[in-house]
Amino acid sequence: MSMGLRVLTVALAATLPAQAQEADPRAGRDFFQTYCWQCHGKSGAGTGPMAEMLAIAPPDLTTLSDRNGGTFPTEQTLMQIDGRSPLLAHGGDMPIFGAFLEADQNVPLKVESGQPVLVSPELANLISYLQSLQGE
Repeated sequence: MSMGLRVLTVALAATLPAQAQEADPRAGRDFFQTYCWQCHGKSGAGTGPMAEMLAIAPPDLTTLSDRNGGTFPTEQTLMQIDGRSPLLAHGGDMPIFGAFLEADQNVPLKVESGQPVLVSPELANLISYLQSLQGE
C-alpha cells in the first residue's frame, strides 16, 4: 500500500463514528451503590438516609418511565446527572461525584430523538442501570 493511500485510509477511519460501547447496567449499579444511594436509596426510590436533609426530596428513580408516558427519559436524565441541566436540590450539577463521570474518551448514547449524545462510559452505565429499575 502506498504512503498516500495509507494516509487516506487512516484519515477516513478517523472520520467514521466510534463503535458504540455496550453500556453495562451492573457497572452502573456499582456506581449507583457508591455515589447515589445516600440520597436516592438503595432501591432508587428516593428514600436514602440523606433524603430527609434535602430541601427538595430526591425523585423515585424507579418511576422515571411511568412519569414520562412509558418511555425512559434518557436525555433529560443524563442532562440532570452530568450537569447540562441544573438541579436545584444540588445547587446546580451533582457536585459530589461529578468528577467521577468525566472521561478521556466518551461513548455515544442514543436518546429518544435517535440522536447520539456523547457521555462518559460511567454515565452510560449508570443510565443503563436506571433503565433497568423501571417497573420494579
